Amino acid sequence: MATVNLLLHPVRMRILQTLVGAGELTTAQLRERLPDVSPASMYRHVATLTQAGILEVVHERPVRGTVERSYRVRQDEALVDEEARAGMTKDDHRQAFTVFTGAMMADLDRYLSRDDADPPHEGVLYRQGAVWVTPEEFPGLVEELEELVARRTGHTPGDGRIRHIVSLALVPDKTTGGGHQAP
Repeated sequence: MATVNLLLHPVRMRILQTLVGAGELTTAQLRERLPDVSPASMYRHVATLTQAGILEVVHERPVRGTVERSYRVRQDEALVDEEARAGMTKDDHRQAFTVFTGAMMADLDRYLSRDDADPPHEGVLYRQGAVWVTPEEFPGLVEELEELVARRTGHTPGDGRIRHIVSLALVPDKTTGGGHQAP
């Protein structure tokens, strides 16, 4: 499993978000999708993620005296595991969540910057909901949500499919007074 600092670096997170669900991409294709990331920075972060085992090289082919590599995300390695999360301080969580929400905002901004963006007709959605679960029920909720998304991650472009970014944050709301409701 990866470390928090490795995965939650803003540029590396954007690289991973670009690759997740996209199959495999070369660094040139990544640079097309992330034009604000300099080539040197892109190559450095792709190398870092590859050395950590989070990205894997799928294909290599010679191109103009160099080797062009196609990469894909190793989903099982692109996670901050429970042990790593348990070792994070409150400030670490605050910083990680800031990077996470910043990446969500960047995704939305990239989408809205397109001339053909049509939020009401393309299913743009952002909302919060509240659920009441016991500490024993909570892991089951997380598992259900992860399974729901995982069932769709194997699909590829084609057959009219459009890639959608799904972001999820689970935060306890302890201001509600625990499990007691006023009559």
